[in-house]
Amino acid sequence: MAKVSHAKKSCSVNPLKMSQPIGAALAFMGLRGCMPLLHGSQGCTSFGLVLFVRHFKEAIPMQTTAMSEVATVLGGFENVEQAVLNIIQRTKPEIIGIATTGVTETKGDDVDGFIRLIRQRNPELNDFPLVHVSTPDFTGAFQDGFEKAVVRLVDELVREPENAAQKNMRAVNVLPGSHLTPGDIEELRTIIEDFGLAPTFLPDIGQSLDGHIPDDFTPTTIGGVGVDEVAAMGEAGWTIAVGEHMRAAAEALQAKTGAPYRLFEKLCGLEASDALIAFLMEISGREAPAKYRRQRGQLVDAMLDGHFHIGGRKLAIGAEPDMLLDIGSFLNDMGARIEAAVTTTASPILQKLETDEVVIGDLEDLERLAGEKGCDLLVTHSHGRQAAERLNIPFYRMGIPMFDRIGAAHEVSIGYRGSRDLIFKIANLIIAHREANTHVTPDTWRNPWDAEANGAAIATSFSH
Repeated sequence: MAKVSHAKKSCSVNPLKMSQPIGAALAFMGLRGCMPLLHGSQGCTSFGLVLFVRHFKEAIPMQTTAMSEVATVLGGFENVEQAVLNIIQRTKPEIIGIATTGVTETKGDDVDGFIRLIRQRNPELNDFPLVHVSTPDFTGAFQDGFEKAVVRLVDELVREPENAAQKNMRAVNVLPGSHLTPGDIEELRTIIEDFGLAPTFLPDIGQSLDGHIPDDFTPTTIGGVGVDEVAAMGEAGWTIAVGEHMRAAAEALQAKTGAPYRLFEKLCGLEASDALIAFLMEISGREAPAKYRRQRGQLVDAMLDGHFHIGGRKLAIGAEPDMLLDIGSFLNDMGARIEAAVTTTASPILQKLETDEVVIGDLEDLERLAGEKGCDLLVTHSHGRQAAERLNIPFYRMGIPMFDRIGAAHEVSIGYRGSRDLIFKIANLIIAHREANTHVTPDTWRNPWDAEANGAAIATSFSH
Protein backbone atom coordinates (compact mmCIF):
# COMPACT_ATOMS: atom_id res chain seq x y z
CA MET A 1 0.00 0.00 0.00
CA ALA A 2 1.46 3.33 -1.07
CA LYS A 3 1.90 6.14 1.42
CA VAL A 4 0.41 9.45 0.21
CA SER A 5 2.26 12.63 1.17
CA HIS A 6 2.12 16.33 0.28
CA ALA A 7 5.08 18.27 -1.01
CA LYS A 8 6.13 20.78 1.63
CA LYS A 9 7.07 24.00 -0.14
CA SER A 10 5.65 27.47 -0.47
CA CYS A 11 4.72 27.39 -4.16
CA SER A 12 4.41 25.20 -7.22
CA VAL A 13 7.58 25.57 -9.27
CA ASN A 14 6.71 23.60 -12.40
CA PRO A 15 2.98 22.81 -12.19
CA LEU A 16 1.72 19.33 -12.93
CA LYS A 17 -1.94 19.91 -12.20
CA MET A 18 -4.62 21.92 -13.97
CA SER A 19 -7.55 23.63 -12.30
CA GLN A 20 -11.06 22.45 -11.54
CA PRO A 21 -12.80 24.90 -13.93
CA ILE A 22 -10.80 23.49 -16.85
CA GLY A 23 -11.85 19.96 -15.93
CA ALA A 24 -15.49 21.04 -15.74
CA ALA A 25 -15.17 22.77 -19.12
CA LEU A 26 -13.91 19.54 -20.71
CA ALA A 27 -16.91 17.67 -19.32
CA PHE A 28 -19.29 20.28 -20.73
CA MET A 29 -17.57 20.01 -24.11
CA GLY A 30 -18.78 16.41 -24.30
CA LEU A 31 -22.36 17.62 -24.81
CA ARG A 32 -23.78 18.46 -28.23
CA GLY A 33 -24.37 22.15 -28.90
CA CYS A 34 -22.88 23.21 -25.57
CA MET A 35 -21.17 26.46 -24.67
CA PRO A 36 -18.99 26.23 -21.55
CA LEU A 37 -19.05 29.53 -19.63
CA LEU A 38 -16.40 30.30 -17.01
CA HIS A 39 -17.60 32.77 -14.38
CA GLY A 40 -14.48 34.78 -13.72
CA SER A 41 -11.96 37.10 -15.31
CA GLN A 42 -11.03 36.96 -18.98
CA GLY A 43 -7.60 35.60 -18.09
CA CYS A 44 -9.05 32.50 -16.43
CA THR A 45 -10.91 31.56 -19.60
CA SER A 46 -8.04 32.50 -21.91
CA PHE A 47 -5.72 30.11 -20.08
CA GLY A 48 -8.07 27.17 -20.48
CA LEU A 49 -8.87 28.08 -24.07
CA VAL A 50 -5.22 28.17 -25.11
CA LEU A 51 -4.50 24.92 -23.27
CA PHE A 52 -7.29 23.03 -25.06
CA VAL A 53 -6.52 24.53 -28.47
CA ARG A 54 -2.88 23.50 -28.20
CA HIS A 55 -3.78 20.00 -27.06
CA PHE A 56 -6.64 19.14 -29.42
CA LYS A 57 -5.49 21.34 -32.33
CA GLU A 58 -9.14 22.33 -32.81
CA ALA A 59 -11.36 25.38 -32.37
CA ILE A 60 -12.62 25.25 -28.78
CA PRO A 61 -15.92 26.87 -27.71
CA MET A 62 -15.56 28.68 -24.39
CA GLN A 63 -16.93 31.97 -23.08
CA THR A 64 -16.38 34.14 -20.02
CA THR A 65 -18.41 36.45 -17.81
CA ALA A 66 -15.42 38.84 -17.98
CA MET A 67 -15.44 39.91 -14.35
CA SER A 68 -13.66 43.21 -13.70
CA GLU A 69 -12.29 44.39 -10.35
CA VAL A 70 -15.46 46.40 -9.65
CA ALA A 71 -17.83 43.62 -10.70
CA THR A 72 -15.92 41.15 -8.53
CA VAL A 73 -16.36 43.33 -5.46
CA LEU A 74 -20.00 44.25 -6.09
CA GLY A 75 -21.15 40.82 -7.34
CA GLY A 76 -21.39 39.18 -10.73
CA PHE A 77 -25.13 38.79 -11.37
CA GLU A 78 -25.25 41.29 -14.22
CA ASN A 79 -22.20 39.76 -15.86
CA VAL A 80 -23.68 36.26 -15.68
CA GLU A 81 -27.06 37.39 -16.99
CA GLN A 82 -25.57 39.38 -19.85
CA ALA A 83 -23.23 36.53 -20.79
CA VAL A 84 -26.09 33.99 -20.85
CA LEU A 85 -28.35 36.24 -22.94
CA ASN A 86 -25.58 37.10 -25.40
CA ILE A 87 -24.57 33.45 -25.83
CA ILE A 88 -28.18 32.35 -26.46
CA GLN A 89 -28.79 35.17 -28.93
CA ARG A 90 -25.56 34.82 -30.90
CA THR A 91 -24.60 31.12 -30.79
CA LYS A 92 -27.96 29.34 -30.31
CA PRO A 93 -26.61 26.62 -27.97
CA GLU A 94 -28.58 23.63 -26.74
CA ILE A 95 -27.12 23.97 -23.24
CA ILE A 96 -24.83 26.31 -21.29
CA GLY A 97 -22.50 24.90 -18.65
CA ILE A 98 -21.35 27.45 -16.07
CA ALA A 99 -18.20 26.80 -14.02
CA THR A 100 -17.00 29.18 -11.34
CA THR A 101 -13.38 30.20 -10.83
CA GLY A 102 -11.27 31.23 -7.86
CA VAL A 103 -12.08 34.94 -7.93
CA THR A 104 -15.87 34.47 -7.95
CA GLU A 105 -15.73 31.65 -5.41
CA THR A 106 -13.69 33.85 -3.09
CA LYS A 107 -16.28 36.60 -3.47
CA GLY A 108 -19.01 34.05 -2.77
CA ASP A 109 -21.27 34.60 -5.77
CA ASP A 110 -24.51 32.59 -5.47
CA VAL A 111 -24.64 31.37 -9.08
CA ASP A 112 -27.60 29.04 -8.47
CA GLY A 113 -29.48 32.08 -7.13
CA PHE A 114 -28.35 34.07 -10.18
CA ILE A 115 -29.82 31.39 -12.47
CA ARG A 116 -33.17 31.45 -10.65
CA LEU A 117 -33.30 35.24 -10.95
CA ILE A 118 -32.33 35.12 -14.63
CA ARG A 119 -35.23 32.76 -15.30
CA GLN A 120 -37.61 35.04 -13.40
CA ARG A 121 -36.50 38.06 -15.44
CA ASN A 122 -36.46 36.08 -18.71
CA PRO A 123 -39.37 33.58 -18.65
CA GLU A 124 -38.44 32.30 -22.12
CA LEU A 125 -35.44 30.62 -20.47
CA ASN A 126 -37.48 28.57 -17.98
CA ASP A 127 -36.91 25.35 -19.90
CA PHE A 128 -33.45 26.16 -21.24
CA PRO A 129 -30.76 24.00 -19.55
CA LEU A 130 -28.35 26.13 -17.52
CA VAL A 131 -26.09 23.83 -15.49
CA HIS A 132 -23.85 25.39 -12.85
CA VAL A 133 -20.99 23.65 -11.06
CA SER A 134 -18.91 25.09 -8.22
CA THR A 135 -15.22 24.67 -9.16
CA PRO A 136 -12.87 26.94 -7.19
CA ASP A 137 -9.44 26.70 -8.77
CA PHE A 138 -7.62 27.26 -5.46
CA THR A 139 -8.47 23.71 -4.40
CA GLY A 140 -8.77 20.34 -6.09
CA ALA A 141 -7.53 19.58 -9.59
CA PHE A 142 -8.60 18.77 -13.13
CA GLN A 143 -10.34 15.47 -12.44
CA ASP A 144 -12.18 16.97 -9.45
CA GLY A 145 -13.78 19.61 -11.66
CA PHE A 146 -14.64 17.00 -14.28
CA GLU A 147 -16.23 14.80 -11.62
CA LYS A 148 -18.33 17.62 -10.17
CA ALA A 149 -19.56 18.67 -13.62
CA VAL A 150 -20.72 15.14 -14.50
CA VAL A 151 -22.53 14.81 -11.16
CA ARG A 152 -24.33 18.09 -11.81
CA LEU A 153 -25.27 17.00 -15.34
CA VAL A 154 -26.80 13.84 -13.91
CA ASP A 155 -28.69 15.81 -11.25
CA GLU A 156 -29.99 18.45 -13.66
CA LEU A 157 -30.61 16.61 -16.92
CA VAL A 158 -31.35 12.92 -16.33
CA ARG A 159 -35.07 12.23 -16.18
CA GLU A 160 -36.38 9.84 -13.55
CA PRO A 161 -37.94 6.79 -15.21
CA GLU A 162 -41.71 6.44 -15.04
CA ASN A 163 -41.39 2.75 -14.23
CA ALA A 164 -38.08 1.85 -12.61
CA ALA A 165 -38.89 -1.84 -12.91
CA GLN A 166 -39.03 -1.71 -16.71
CA LYS A 167 -35.53 -1.10 -18.01
CA ASN A 168 -34.02 -1.38 -21.47
CA MET A 169 -31.39 -4.02 -20.69
CA ARG A 170 -29.64 -3.45 -24.02
CA ALA A 171 -29.01 0.20 -23.15
CA VAL A 172 -25.86 0.99 -21.16
CA ASN A 173 -24.85 4.29 -19.60
CA VAL A 174 -21.11 4.96 -19.70
CA LEU A 175 -19.45 7.56 -17.47
CA PRO A 176 -15.89 7.91 -18.84
CA GLY A 177 -13.23 9.52 -16.65
CA SER A 178 -11.33 12.65 -17.56
CA HIS A 179 -8.21 10.56 -18.28
CA LEU A 180 -9.81 8.88 -21.30
CA THR A 181 -9.03 10.40 -24.70
CA PRO A 182 -11.59 10.70 -27.51
CA GLY A 183 -9.79 7.73 -29.07
CA ASP A 184 -10.26 5.72 -25.86
CA ILE A 185 -13.97 6.52 -25.84
CA GLU A 186 -14.40 5.46 -29.45
CA GLU A 187 -12.58 2.18 -28.73
CA LEU A 188 -14.79 1.57 -25.70
CA ARG A 189 -17.90 2.37 -27.74
CA THR A 190 -16.89 -0.17 -30.39
CA ILE A 191 -16.24 -2.87 -27.78
CA ILE A 192 -19.62 -2.34 -26.10
CA GLU A 193 -21.52 -2.23 -29.41
CA ASP A 194 -19.85 -5.47 -30.52
CA PHE A 195 -21.77 -7.18 -27.71
CA GLY A 196 -25.08 -5.93 -29.10
CA LEU A 197 -25.43 -3.19 -26.50
CA ALA A 198 -26.31 0.47 -27.06
CA PRO A 199 -24.06 2.80 -25.02
CA THR A 200 -24.74 6.42 -24.11
CA PHE A 201 -21.64 8.28 -22.95
CA LEU A 202 -21.79 11.20 -20.52
CA PRO A 203 -19.80 13.21 -21.41
CA ASP A 204 -18.97 12.12 -24.95
CA ILE A 205 -15.82 13.90 -26.11
CA GLY A 206 -15.28 10.96 -28.47
CA GLN A 207 -17.92 12.54 -30.72
CA SER A 208 -17.12 16.23 -30.09
CA LEU A 209 -13.31 16.46 -29.81
CA ASP A 210 -12.21 13.73 -32.20
CA GLY A 211 -10.98 16.20 -34.82
CA HIS A 212 -13.69 15.79 -37.46
CA ILE A 213 -14.62 18.67 -39.77
CA PRO A 214 -18.34 19.55 -39.79
CA ASP A 215 -20.28 20.49 -42.91
CA ASP A 216 -21.10 23.92 -41.48
CA PHE A 217 -19.41 26.14 -38.92
CA THR A 218 -20.92 26.14 -35.46
CA PRO A 219 -19.72 28.26 -32.54
CA THR A 220 -20.72 25.60 -30.01
CA THR A 221 -19.47 22.03 -29.57
CA ILE A 222 -19.81 19.84 -32.65
CA GLY A 223 -21.05 16.38 -31.78
CA GLY A 224 -21.26 14.91 -28.32
CA VAL A 225 -24.22 13.54 -26.41
CA GLY A 226 -27.48 15.46 -26.76
CA VAL A 227 -29.52 16.85 -23.89
CA ASP A 228 -32.40 14.58 -24.91
CA GLU A 229 -30.12 11.55 -24.84
CA VAL A 230 -28.91 12.43 -21.35
CA ALA A 231 -32.50 12.79 -20.18
CA ALA A 232 -33.22 9.26 -21.39
CA MET A 233 -30.30 7.68 -19.50
CA GLY A 234 -32.73 6.74 -16.75
CA GLU A 235 -34.19 4.04 -19.01
CA ALA A 236 -30.89 2.13 -19.29
CA GLY A 237 -30.42 -1.17 -17.49
CA TRP A 238 -26.75 -0.72 -16.58
CA THR A 239 -24.11 1.92 -15.93
CA ILE A 240 -20.38 1.56 -16.51
CA ALA A 241 -18.12 4.07 -14.76
CA VAL A 242 -14.44 4.37 -15.67
CA GLY A 243 -12.13 5.76 -12.98
CA GLU A 244 -12.63 6.20 -9.26
CA HIS A 245 -13.58 9.85 -9.72
CA MET A 246 -16.68 8.72 -11.67
CA ARG A 247 -18.03 6.84 -8.65
CA ALA A 248 -19.98 9.85 -7.35
CA ALA A 249 -21.70 10.33 -10.72
CA ALA A 250 -22.51 6.61 -10.94
CA GLU A 251 -23.99 6.67 -7.44
CA ALA A 252 -26.04 9.77 -8.29
CA LEU A 253 -27.34 8.08 -11.44
CA GLN A 254 -28.20 4.92 -9.52
CA ALA A 255 -30.02 6.87 -6.81
CA LYS A 256 -32.04 8.75 -9.42
CA THR A 257 -32.85 5.95 -11.86
CA GLY A 258 -32.25 2.67 -10.04
CA ALA A 259 -29.75 1.48 -12.67
CA PRO A 260 -26.93 -0.56 -11.03
CA TYR A 261 -23.38 0.41 -11.89
CA ARG A 262 -20.03 -1.30 -12.30
CA LEU A 263 -16.91 0.78 -11.64
CA PHE A 264 -13.73 -0.04 -13.53
CA GLU A 265 -10.75 1.56 -11.83
CA LYS A 266 -8.63 0.90 -14.92
CA LEU A 267 -9.04 -0.34 -18.48
CA CYS A 268 -5.40 -0.62 -19.52
CA GLY A 269 -3.74 -4.03 -19.40
CA LEU A 270 -4.64 -7.70 -19.65
CA GLU A 271 -6.43 -8.12 -16.32
CA ALA A 272 -8.44 -4.91 -16.71
CA SER A 273 -9.45 -5.75 -20.29
CA ASP A 274 -10.46 -9.26 -19.24
CA ALA A 275 -12.68 -7.80 -16.51
CA LEU A 276 -14.41 -5.49 -19.00
CA ILE A 277 -15.03 -8.27 -21.53
CA ALA A 278 -16.30 -10.62 -18.82
CA PHE A 279 -18.77 -7.99 -17.59
CA LEU A 280 -20.05 -7.30 -21.11
CA MET A 281 -20.50 -11.03 -21.66
CA GLU A 282 -22.49 -11.20 -18.42
CA ILE A 283 -24.90 -8.32 -19.11
CA SER A 284 -25.33 -9.06 -22.82
CA GLY A 285 -25.63 -12.84 -22.54
CA ARG A 286 -23.26 -13.22 -25.49
CA GLU A 287 -19.92 -14.86 -26.00
CA ALA A 288 -16.98 -12.58 -26.74
CA PRO A 289 -16.56 -12.01 -30.48
CA ALA A 290 -13.68 -13.94 -32.02
CA LYS A 291 -11.75 -10.76 -32.77
CA TYR A 292 -11.34 -10.04 -29.07
CA ARG A 293 -10.00 -13.51 -28.42
CA ARG A 294 -7.42 -12.83 -31.14
CA GLN A 295 -6.65 -9.36 -29.75
CA ARG A 296 -6.10 -10.89 -26.33
CA GLY A 297 -3.55 -13.27 -27.79
CA GLN A 298 -1.84 -10.36 -29.53
CA LEU A 299 -1.62 -8.48 -26.24
CA VAL A 300 -0.08 -11.47 -24.45
CA ASP A 301 2.47 -11.79 -27.25
CA ALA A 302 3.21 -8.04 -27.08
CA MET A 303 3.73 -8.34 -23.32
CA LEU A 304 6.24 -11.12 -23.93
CA ASP A 305 8.07 -9.07 -26.57
CA GLY A 306 7.94 -5.81 -24.65
CA HIS A 307 8.93 -6.92 -21.18
CA PHE A 308 12.57 -7.36 -22.27
CA HIS A 309 12.71 -3.61 -22.83
CA ILE A 310 10.26 -2.34 -20.18
CA GLY A 311 10.98 -4.85 -17.43
CA GLY A 312 13.46 -3.62 -14.85
CA ARG A 313 12.99 0.01 -15.77
CA LYS A 314 12.78 2.50 -12.93
CA LEU A 315 9.68 4.50 -13.71
CA ALA A 316 8.92 8.12 -12.85
CA ILE A 317 5.29 9.01 -13.56
CA GLY A 318 3.27 12.16 -12.98
CA ALA A 319 -0.47 12.28 -13.70
CA GLU A 320 -3.96 12.76 -12.30
CA PRO A 321 -4.78 10.00 -9.78
CA ASP A 322 -6.85 7.74 -12.02
CA MET A 323 -4.42 7.94 -14.93
CA LEU A 324 -1.57 7.37 -12.50
CA LEU A 325 -3.15 4.12 -11.32
CA ASP A 326 -4.21 2.98 -14.79
CA ILE A 327 -0.92 3.48 -16.63
CA GLY A 328 1.38 3.02 -13.63
CA SER A 329 -0.19 -0.32 -12.72
CA PHE A 330 0.08 -1.59 -16.29
CA LEU A 331 3.76 -0.68 -16.59
CA ASN A 332 4.32 -2.27 -13.18
CA ASP A 333 2.70 -5.44 -14.55
CA MET A 334 5.18 -5.22 -17.43
CA GLY A 335 8.05 -5.36 -14.94
CA ALA A 336 8.80 -1.66 -14.49
CA ARG A 337 9.32 -0.46 -10.91
CA ILE A 338 7.51 2.74 -9.93
CA GLU A 339 10.23 4.64 -8.07
CA ALA A 340 8.80 8.18 -8.39
CA ALA A 341 5.06 8.88 -8.46
CA VAL A 342 3.61 12.40 -8.30
CA THR A 343 -0.04 13.36 -8.63
CA THR A 344 -2.27 16.42 -8.40
CA THR A 345 -4.98 15.80 -5.82
CA ALA A 346 -6.01 13.40 -3.06
CA SER A 347 -7.87 10.22 -4.01
CA PRO A 348 -8.52 6.91 -2.24
CA ILE A 349 -7.21 5.15 -5.33
CA LEU A 350 -3.64 6.30 -4.73
CA GLN A 351 -3.03 3.81 -1.93
CA LYS A 352 -3.50 0.94 -4.41
CA LEU A 353 -0.50 1.93 -6.50
CA GLU A 354 2.42 -0.51 -6.31
CA THR A 355 5.02 1.89 -4.94
CA ASP A 356 6.29 3.11 -1.59
CA GLU A 357 5.07 6.71 -1.80
CA VAL A 358 2.87 8.94 -3.92
CA VAL A 359 3.58 12.66 -3.62
CA ILE A 360 0.91 15.29 -4.25
CA GLY A 361 3.15 17.88 -5.83
CA ASP A 362 4.50 19.29 -9.08
CA LEU A 363 6.93 18.43 -11.86
CA GLU A 364 9.87 19.77 -9.86
CA ASP A 365 9.12 17.09 -7.25
CA LEU A 366 8.89 14.48 -10.00
CA GLU A 367 12.23 15.49 -11.50
CA ARG A 368 13.93 15.57 -8.10
CA LEU A 369 12.62 12.12 -7.14
CA ALA A 370 13.48 10.69 -10.55
CA GLY A 371 17.06 11.92 -10.17
CA GLU A 372 17.41 10.62 -6.62
CA LYS A 373 15.98 7.20 -7.50
CA GLY A 374 17.94 6.85 -10.73
CA CYS A 375 14.81 6.54 -12.87
CA ASP A 376 15.30 5.68 -16.54
CA LEU A 377 11.77 6.23 -17.92
CA LEU A 378 9.56 9.31 -17.47
CA VAL A 379 5.81 9.40 -18.18
CA THR A 380 3.81 12.61 -17.88
CA HIS A 381 2.33 15.36 -20.09
CA SER A 382 4.30 17.66 -22.38
CA HIS A 383 5.50 19.96 -19.60
CA GLY A 384 7.80 17.17 -18.45
CA ARG A 385 9.96 17.29 -21.57
CA GLN A 386 12.63 19.57 -20.08
CA ALA A 387 12.98 17.31 -17.04
CA ALA A 388 13.50 14.30 -19.30
CA GLU A 389 16.15 16.19 -21.26
CA ARG A 390 18.02 17.15 -18.10
CA LEU A 391 17.80 13.59 -16.78
CA ASN A 392 18.63 12.18 -20.24
CA ILE A 393 16.00 9.45 -20.05
CA PRO A 394 13.23 8.30 -22.42
CA PHE A 395 10.10 10.42 -22.15
CA TYR A 396 6.59 9.17 -22.99
CA ARG A 397 3.94 11.89 -23.25
CA MET A 398 0.56 11.07 -21.75
CA GLY A 399 -2.34 13.18 -20.53
CA ILE A 400 -3.36 16.80 -21.02
CA PRO A 401 -1.71 18.95 -22.29
CA MET A 402 0.19 17.30 -25.11
CA PHE A 403 0.97 20.33 -27.24
CA ASP A 404 4.28 19.39 -28.91
CA ARG A 405 2.90 16.36 -30.75
CA ILE A 406 -0.13 15.91 -33.00
CA GLY A 407 -2.81 13.25 -32.68
CA ALA A 408 -3.17 13.44 -28.88
CA ALA A 409 -6.95 13.07 -29.16
CA HIS A 410 -6.59 9.79 -31.05
CA GLU A 411 -4.20 8.05 -28.66
CA VAL A 412 -5.68 4.77 -27.37
CA SER A 413 -4.48 2.92 -24.27
CA ILE A 414 -7.55 0.90 -23.22
CA GLY A 415 -8.64 -2.61 -24.10
CA TYR A 416 -6.50 -5.27 -25.68
CA ARG A 417 -5.56 -3.21 -28.74
CA GLY A 418 -4.80 -0.03 -26.84
CA SER A 419 -2.69 -1.88 -24.27
CA ARG A 420 -0.81 -3.72 -27.02
CA ASP A 421 -0.03 -0.51 -28.88
CA LEU A 422 1.07 1.23 -25.68
CA ILE A 423 3.65 -1.51 -25.12
CA PHE A 424 5.00 -1.06 -28.64
CA LYS A 425 5.21 2.74 -28.33
CA ILE A 426 7.06 2.72 -25.01
CA ALA A 427 9.35 -0.17 -25.94
CA ASN A 428 10.26 1.48 -29.25
CA LEU A 429 10.89 4.75 -27.42
CA ILE A 430 13.31 2.96 -25.10
CA ILE A 431 15.03 1.25 -28.04
CA ALA A 432 15.43 4.54 -29.92
CA HIS A 433 16.82 6.28 -26.84
CA ARG A 434 19.33 3.48 -26.30
CA GLU A 435 20.46 3.62 -29.92
CA ALA A 436 20.83 7.41 -29.78
CA ASN A 437 22.93 7.26 -26.61
CA THR A 438 25.06 4.17 -27.27
CA HIS A 439 25.36 4.28 -31.07
CA VAL A 440 24.28 0.68 -31.44
CA THR A 441 21.78 -0.87 -33.80
CA PRO A 442 19.22 -3.58 -33.09
CA ASP A 443 21.53 -6.07 -34.83
CA THR A 444 24.31 -5.51 -32.30
CA TRP A 445 22.34 -6.03 -29.11
CA ARG A 446 19.68 -8.39 -27.96
CA ASN A 447 18.65 -7.23 -24.50
CA PRO A 448 19.23 -3.91 -22.70
CA TRP A 449 19.82 -5.55 -19.32
CA ASP A 450 21.32 -9.00 -19.45
CA ALA A 451 21.60 -10.87 -22.73
CA GLU A 452 22.36 -14.21 -21.16
CA ALA A 453 19.52 -13.99 -18.64
CA ASN A 454 17.02 -12.83 -21.23
CA GLY A 455 18.10 -15.53 -23.61
CA ALA A 456 17.29 -18.04 -20.89
CA ALA A 457 13.96 -16.29 -20.28
CA ILE A 458 13.06 -16.53 -23.96
CA ALA A 459 13.92 -20.22 -24.02
CA THR A 460 11.85 -20.80 -20.88
CA SER A 461 8.88 -18.87 -22.29
CA PHE A 462 8.79 -20.86 -25.50
CA SER A 463 9.35 -24.16 -23.70
CA HIS A 464 6.06 -23.59 -21.86
